[in-house]
This record gives sequence, structure tokens and C-alpha cells, in this order.
Amino acid sequence: MVNNRSQTSLKEKLYTIIFEAETRAGKLFDVMLIIVILLSILTVLLESVAKLRQDFQQTFVLAEWTFTILFTIEFILRIYSSPKPKKYLTSFFGVVDLLSILPTYISLLVPGSHYFMIIRVLRLLRIARIFKLSHYLHEGQILSNALKASATKIIVFIATVMMLVVIIGALMYVIEGTEHGFTSIPKSIYWAIVTLTTVGYGDIAPQTTLGQFLASVVMLLGYGIIAIPTGIVTVEMANASHPKTTTQVCPNCYKEGHEEKANFCNQCGHRLNP
Repeated sequence: MVNNRSQTSLKEKLYTIIFEAETRAGKLFDVMLIIVILLSILTVLLESVAKLRQDFQQTFVLAEWTFTILFTIEFILRIYSSPKPKKYLTSFFGVVDLLSILPTYISLLVPGSHYFMIIRVLRLLRIARIFKLSHYLHEGQILSNALKASATKIIVFIATVMMLVVIIGALMYVIEGTEHGFTSIPKSIYWAIVTLTTVGYGDIAPQTTLGQFLASVVMLLGYGIIAIPTGIVTVEMANASHPKTTTQVCPNCYKEGHEEKANFCNQCGHRLNP
């Protein structure tokens, strides 16, 4: 009975340190985790440089395995301390945590796959938990709400733009023809997208007067089109509001961002840790 209570107490302490950041130990754990993640990403980036890889191959290998072992231990502790391990494993961060350690082990069978460790950069999304600034979480929630509210409008906008570039591409194909580089409608659509977005690679350019006139119209149209998604999101952000939140993590569904005085999760209804 004593052992069970001791084990439960250990799990609760580990959960508070690993999943929460309200305590000094929890904040220290998250700070150290971010430092290790940054160092592991830096290692992957530096190893991709041929000269450095040739001179420091063994050092890179040692560093990669050291980081992978540390992340593996952390991953096991997260599963052990989690009230519902399956929920954690299928959560966004659970999947990211798993994917961040798999490449090194897979590289034993598939050489070169360890470069996929760059996915560890996604783990930096936890950085908001370190500083425990509810103000930033509140603003982040407003942005999230605005993006969700804008999703339908933006999808309709993108669909309209897609139809527009197909029409413009087809027109330019008819006007310019293959002799001026517009060898197919898909390639003409590619030109329309590059021009409409004001990227302008210049690898294909209209030569006829009519084609240049159409290109000018598309360029001017591009400036207006670029501003539309920004305006949509800005309006929704102005309309969005959300109560101030904390980084309290639900032990059932692992959702963060609950109201300051909330006792239950606003997603699954599970009681939050005090």
C-alpha cells in the first residue's frame, strides 16, 4: 500500500515537472529541454556542411546519439507519468516527441535518415510554457480564434484565385503560344501564379503587345489580391475575444490554454490539477 502511494506520488511529481511549468522545477526542466532541442537542431544543421562532416564525423555521431538517448528517456518519463499514456501518444506533442527520436534509430537501417531529426524544431512550440506569460497565451488564443473564423473565407478566396490563374494561364497560352515559351496551359498557369503573387522569376515572359498588356493587368491585380487574406484575418482578430488563459495542461486530453480560474478542461470536461 505504501509502495503504491509512493509510486503515485512520484508520478504526480514527474507529471508536474514534465507537463506543467508552474513550479521552479518545471520551468527549469522546460528551459533545459529547449536548450537541448536547440543544440540537437544545430548539430543536424552543421553536419549537413560537407567540410564539417568530414572533419568532425565522430563528434557529430556522438552528439546525435547523446541527444537521442536524452529525448528517449524524456519520452519514456512522459509516458510513465501521464495519467492516460494512450491519449498522450496520440496527441500532437506526443506524435512530435516520438518522431523526434525515431530518425536516429532508423538511420541504423536507412543511412541518411537521421537528417529528419530536424523535426525536433516543432518541439520548440513548447517554448511558450517556459515563460508562463499568460498575456502571450491570451494573444495567441485570439490569433488562433481569428484564423479559425477566417478559414472559410480564405478557402473561398484561394479557390477563386485558383480559377483566376487557370483562366489567365489559358489566355496567355492562346495569346503567346509555344514560340514564346508558353508551351502548355499548365506552364502558362505557372507563369500566372508567379506573376500574380509578384514573385516574378522572369524565366518566362510575354513577347507580344497583347500578352504584355495582360501581364501588366495581372501584376496590378496581384497587389490587391495579396492584401485580401491579411484584411480578412485582421478583421477577425479585431472581432475576436477570449478570456485570459494559463498554460495549465489537462491531464486527460493534454490541451493547454484554460481560463485562469478554470477547474475543468474546456475541451473534454476533465478536472484540472489544482
